[in-house]
Amino acid sequence: MFQQSLDGLGTPLYEVTFCVLDFETTGGRRDSDMITEVGAVKYRCGEQLGTFQTLIDPGRAIPPQITVLTGITSAMVYRAPKIEHVLPTLLEFIGNSVIVGHNVGFDLAFLNAALQRSGRDHWGGSHVDTLSLARRLIRDEVPNHKLGTLAKYFRLAHQPSHRALDDAQATADLLHLLLERASALGVMGLDDLQELPKIQRHPQATKLRLTEDLPRSPGVYRFIDKRGEVLYVGKATNLRARVRSYFSSDRRRKVDQLLRETQRIDYTLCRAPLQAEVLEVRLIHQLRPRFNRRSKNWPKYAYIKLTLGERFPRLSIVSECRDDGAFYLGPVSSRRIARDIVDAIESVMPLRRCTQRVTRRNIAGPCVAAQIGASVCPCSGEVSEESYSAIVEDVLAALNSQPERLLEPLRDRMIDLSCQQRFEEAAEMRRRASALSTALRRKYQLDSIRSTGRLVVELPGVGVTMLERGRLAEEWSEHEASDVPHGRPTDVAHKDEVDELWCVANWLNTQADKLRLVHCDQPLSSRYPYLDDFQVRNNQTARQAS
Repeated sequence: MFQQSLDGLGTPLYEVTFCVLDFETTGGRRDSDMITEVGAVKYRCGEQLGTFQTLIDPGRAIPPQITVLTGITSAMVYRAPKIEHVLPTLLEFIGNSVIVGHNVGFDLAFLNAALQRSGRDHWGGSHVDTLSLARRLIRDEVPNHKLGTLAKYFRLAHQPSHRALDDAQATADLLHLLLERASALGVMGLDDLQELPKIQRHPQATKLRLTEDLPRSPGVYRFIDKRGEVLYVGKATNLRARVRSYFSSDRRRKVDQLLRETQRIDYTLCRAPLQAEVLEVRLIHQLRPRFNRRSKNWPKYAYIKLTLGERFPRLSIVSECRDDGAFYLGPVSSRRIARDIVDAIESVMPLRRCTQRVTRRNIAGPCVAAQIGASVCPCSGEVSEESYSAIVEDVLAALNSQPERLLEPLRDRMIDLSCQQRFEEAAEMRRRASALSTALRRKYQLDSIRSTGRLVVELPGVGVTMLERGRLAEEWSEHEASDVPHGRPTDVAHKDEVDELWCVANWLNTQADKLRLVHCDQPLSSRYPYLDDFQVRNNQTARQAS
């Protein structure tokens, strides 16, 4: 594991300066009502650093009902300063503090309205709402969550009186009580405190204690049950924030069951997000956790095979690639997608489709595809090996270096079907073309990075990353490291490594403008064109054509 830096620890609560703020106003509408009094008190590590209090001239008469509530009269604010004259001093007092309020949104709304009227930018710092915290932490102990009710119930040192400073000091007392309660749930940092209100009576909230030791750094986490079985593996740029989100913002259907079974959360720190993503894939492949979906079913990946070892090659769908001289495309994530790709190729190229044995005298007669002219099949007895070889060469050229020889006809047919208002058939054609385009695009990406051999790149702020034939060539830890294989008898990516290769290829694409190339055995480049994904652009084209 890597030693945590101070930045990786987040901002501990004992280092946070809180500024508890309260406004008294002429009413509840920030766009028309005005501030009549400001009260603020600053605390750090439980120690009071200072107070701020002043009456404000709202520039209008104070309504009688407000005077009854607060005791502030128009005569009291007659000689008080305007809010625009107070704002510079108030902002200086707040400084870089975290603003706290009971229903803090009300106070921030009036503060920002005053800033806007005086031509200043909105306040954009951090804030904490004691009302939301109280609803989360003590909702079953009190009849309501009004500041007066809470101050009386918990016998706070200061009691609110609808005067700004008194209310601010009572809110500060409430904040310290809530911080003590929150610590039992593993809340030790500012980010934990701000996230806590979102965890609304989660049935597994008591297990938040399992997250106490998680760092705020990139890495991989593992949910483990009482038998030691790994239930789920995930990656994160901030381990602590990501794992705690399962108790708040994560609404996936199986999360509750996952948390019920979890008894321990382990983690491995990584230098950067790429290392975390690759380690996640490796662990999912190795452990196949019950609650993971992505990358777990790699044994079911399939290849599209062109059987070059036969006299009359044909396309087939296979589970493994072998060193048999055939051409392989893939792997793809399912046989259904593989079938779409085969259908897409065969709809453009008249390859043999039947599987019957080819003899000099075909007793069974031509297959259906040959009878309707959809394929040039040797079972018809009307095609020579030489003429069929030319078709195979066209297919190989299209799959290896000239993809538009397949994609252009598919695009034209899709548009033609749409123009004829045969929309279901057009959608089916689009699905097949999209599957083929995606498979070719991934093939070109993987061919490019695998053919480079050893590749060393440097990313500012992260450091040097070394790849061997497209795979990360770094050890994670002594018990989790896995050696990177140095090639296979075939040039096709094997399905147990392709998930990692896709991770690396996508990372290289997204970070290309920031990376510095340190070393590569062979040039890192692609001679292939951009391939249409057939997802949005051609839907628009089809609609325009129709």
